[in-house]
Amino acid sequence: MHPFELHQPTSINAAVALLGQAQGTALAGGQSLVAAMKLRLAAPGALVDLGQIKDLSGIRREGNTIVIGAGTCHADVAASAEVRQAIPALAYLAGEIGDAQVRNMGTIGGSLANNDPSACYPAAILALNATIQTDRRRIAADDFITGPFETALASDELITAVHFPIPERAAYIKFVNAASRFALVGVFVGKSAGGVRVAVTGSASQAFRATPIENALDRDFSEAAAKAVTMPAADLNSDLHASAAYRAHLIPVLAGRAVSKALG
Repeated sequence: MHPFELHQPTSINAAVALLGQAQGTALAGGQSLVAAMKLRLAAPGALVDLGQIKDLSGIRREGNTIVIGAGTCHADVAASAEVRQAIPALAYLAGEIGDAQVRNMGTIGGSLANNDPSACYPAAILALNATIQTDRRRIAADDFITGPFETALASDELITAVHFPIPERAAYIKFVNAASRFALVGVFVGKSAGGVRVAVTGSASQAFRATPIENALDRDFSEAAAKAVTMPAADLNSDLHASAAYRAHLIPVLAGRAVSKALG
């Protein structure tokens, strides 16, 4: 691991200032960043530890929206009575991330800022039409993800909270890579008054919306309708874990299972 400076601000404003002045890298749960640093794949000159900022943590309901602070760990999302009651699919997703250590250290803000193509939360924000709150603006989920490990965030911009509209129905199904617990394919289905949104993770260079399945489910919200869709394999990943064709096959299958789960 290369040498670095460590800063531990206690306020959002101080953290943002340090990110700009020191050209530092934000450290949330550190589940991805620290591992990369140990392997010398990342060498930030300064780390801005967000763990001391109390304003970044917490879960609350505001009308028909669940607001989750960026510093809230996955285990707290999974255990939250508010989330379990309003969006049980989101609580389930959080409880299926990694292992106990990852769930108790990793944070929703850190996961979204890192934007791993196989992470679970990117699918959740897309399917639930979430809004990402930063220290300076709000970003719609459809505008947030810009590429693999890339987001619309500026280098000194900090996620402070995520706003999830409460859906009528929702469910998440993940075909797990047994070694990493990342999604080989993960499908999140959300149904609201505005229509159906279906998001896929683990299958391409970034999480994306499966519009053919959305269109089918808008016409008929059923397991059969989802499974009847044929997804193209052209832009999907093909690796030692699964071919693009296999991932294309899995997406509508898992979408159908998610619909069945959402219907109860």
